[in-house]
Amino acid sequence: MTGSVLAMGWMTSTIAIAILLAACSAAPADTTTVSVPPQIVDFEVQQVQVGDRVLVLAIADSPGLRSQGLQGVTDLEDLDGMLFFWRHDGDSFWMKDTLIPLDIVWFNEDGTYKDRASMVPCTETPCPTYAPANLHFRFAIEATPGTLTWITKSTVITYSD
Repeated sequence: MTGSVLAMGWMTSTIAIAILLAACSAAPADTTTVSVPPQIVDFEVQQVQVGDRVLVLAIADSPGLRSQGLQGVTDLEDLDGMLFFWRHDGDSFWMKDTLIPLDIVWFNEDGTYKDRASMVPCTETPCPTYAPANLHFRFAIEATPGTLTWITKSTVITYSD
């Protein structure tokens, strides 16, 4: 009887470990089923490695998409935010027609941290602009205030178009 109790305990432990390993190595969420705000349904959605996390981001990688950004959006729905990408040094940001406050984090060409800011909807003309010193950056992530606080000076973004 003792042998079968030990065998049963060993089997239970093995199954529990297998379930935990499967959960930890599960494939990332399918971005085709991600709910996005209606204002940005035409944006590509990708999973992007940022430090030790994978974020689900709408991609703004052309002048038109970067110009539109999150204008008119009131809820990011299933998105973690929006990634802005340039093949040259980036441009400053403004919150014209943007209805929600946003935090922004900028990254250098090599993916290393550059700077961050908190932005508020524009209620005056002209709208204030936001940019890191000297505008030398290639990536920026906009997200709901407070959700990017885990990003530090040692965080690196990994993205290729």
